[in-house]
Amino acid sequence: MTDRYAVIGNPIGHTKSPLIHGLFAEATGQALEYTAIEGPLEPREGFAQTVKAFIAAGGKGMNVTAPFKLHAFELADERSERATLAGAVNAMKFENGRIIAENFDGVGLVRDIEANLQRPMAGKRVLILGAGGAVRGALLPFLAAGPAQLVIANRDVAKAEALVAQVGAGQSLRACGYRELEAMGSFDLVVNATSASLTGQLPPVPPGVFSPAGTAYELAYGKGLTPFLRLARNAGIQGVADGVGMLVEQAAEAFAWWRGVRPDTRAVIDRLTVPLD
Repeated sequence: MTDRYAVIGNPIGHTKSPLIHGLFAEATGQALEYTAIEGPLEPREGFAQTVKAFIAAGGKGMNVTAPFKLHAFELADERSERATLAGAVNAMKFENGRIIAENFDGVGLVRDIEANLQRPMAGKRVLILGAGGAVRGALLPFLAAGPAQLVIANRDVAKAEALVAQVGAGQSLRACGYRELEAMGSFDLVVNATSASLTGQLPPVPPGVFSPAGTAYELAYGKGLTPFLRLARNAGIQGVADGVGMLVEQAAEAFAWWRGVRPDTRAVIDRLTVPLD
């Protein structure tokens, strides 16, 4: 019997996960079936019912996307440290009647930046825009990369400060509002983890945060040169990237977690990349 996996979200028609995991399975010789499931928005317990039905039908694991990452966190019997800090889950596996939960978003992001883009964060100044679920999931992997300073800037400063307090990482991690960035100089890496680019908007970030020799990274993917990346380009940065590499790398982490083998990601990233022009 072929092992069954899926991604659950709503809407789900845009997802690249079946393609990505299908390519991974082909490349690694793994026999599995991977499908997309549109979970019910109402009632709230419909998510749990859908997951349990998938398990009952022989499902081995699931990726979780919006708007169900918090639902998956609540449903899990066991959560990793990353998932616990994020308060959100993007991957589950089902073993011995238990739902085990992980969050690979931050791991995938760091791997894309450091391995694929060859921009190590150790000893560098790093700025993250936003303080939502994506940032919560990325925080521990970012800190593990050893930046000299990691700044979280958010419209709601209290939200960013609460996240910093929860981690308690000392002087290398701080929170601020966008206005404070004017006096903070340039950063080696600036990551846009806000939802602004999904609606074609620009977070209120001053151009001075960009170092010409640095990197600007947009979590949104497949949208070409977003307002954030255009601002970075206009500030003289040539190193701009969107989140397609993160998408593929976090999928590879989940695949390895499920199957015990980590697929090569380069060909899949190349296939999904949309030129930034």
